[in-house]
Amino acid sequence: MTAMMHVTNPGLGGEAILPKWWRTLDKWSVAFVLGLFAVGLLLGLAASPPLAARNGFDQFYYVEKQAIFGGTALVAMLLTSMMSPTLVRRLAVLGFLGAFVALALLPFFGTDFGKGAMRWYSLGFASVQPSEFLKPGFIVVAAWMLAASQQINGPPGTLWSFVLCTVIVAMLVLQPDFGQASLVMFSWGVMYFVAGAPILLLVVMAGMVVLGGTLAYSNSEHFARRIDGFLSAEVDPTTQMGYATNAIREGGLFGVGVGEGQVKWSLPDAHTDFIVAVAAEEYGLVLVLVIIALYVGVVVRSLSRLMRERDPFIRLAGTGLVAIFGVQAMINMGVAVRLLPAKGMTLPFVSYGGSSLIAGGIAIGMLLAFTRTRAQGEIGDLLRGRG
Repeated sequence: MTAMMHVTNPGLGGEAILPKWWRTLDKWSVAFVLGLFAVGLLLGLAASPPLAARNGFDQFYYVEKQAIFGGTALVAMLLTSMMSPTLVRRLAVLGFLGAFVALALLPFFGTDFGKGAMRWYSLGFASVQPSEFLKPGFIVVAAWMLAASQQINGPPGTLWSFVLCTVIVAMLVLQPDFGQASLVMFSWGVMYFVAGAPILLLVVMAGMVVLGGTLAYSNSEHFARRIDGFLSAEVDPTTQMGYATNAIREGGLFGVGVGEGQVKWSLPDAHTDFIVAVAAEEYGLVLVLVIIALYVGVVVRSLSRLMRERDPFIRLAGTGLVAIFGVQAMINMGVAVRLLPAKGMTLPFVSYGGSSLIAGGIAIGMLLAFTRTRAQGEIGDLLRGRG
């Protein structure tokens, strides 16, 4: 470590690499992510023992696995945050290609673990969900294409990225995984908007999404069942949504007490998709507000830095990454309080899940690399013609 601390870059006045990384890093965002991971371990201690008992494992089996996955994710996040934007882009392209091939081969070699959706590869000791790793890679690749299209005589990057987005969404819908498909579409739409998309075109795209949802409702029993359950005036108390709704109601402001919650004994996905219900029941609204504040902190800090960024690629890629991070959290919590139909989506850095944690660590590492302070003029100077 001492040797690393004194490795220098002659082109930067002899400043050591690690001190430079630490000086330019958004340390508040790192602190917020560490806070989310700590909350995830805390809730894992509450939510996972019943599942471990049902499966015949040690009481803290899933907590230990989450700590291992989370530690790996944090290491990946910090290492990625040290990379230059160019290196991040190159590695993201390679990672995207690998995840794309893995996603395409899922119908032949994947498994659904009895959940009715072919989303995972079973490795025996663990499982891998390719779509989780595909998302950050796709965002960086699409941002590269969109930025290239803005150059004089540049390639038709907007069209290429749209076609790529459409192909990925179609592959996800066929699993079916409408939640991940919606995230991919949303991230591309946000980047396209930031790149200067006409409002009329965005309205047309929104109409196409509504049309696609209507077709999915008519042709997919899986999709229709979730929408019908969401629109129903009465919530079946024996369903996951019913258990979660009751748990949130029982928690009140300060919760029923640590270890006193009951929802974890009824919900099979209490440690993943409905982890917020466990937080609300045992710790009350107070902890839920803390969780929301941590997500808002990452989003606001990242966007405030990206607003000053002059490089179109960095600005687009960073915006896409922070948008998908914030929206995934919003969807997960929205499902738990029945503001949105069930999606089967984890809460970033809080829910249990190896693929979600590690891919999330890589994505936030990319975001931290893009939001590091760089020597450049303000974006306002560029807009006023002084850049």
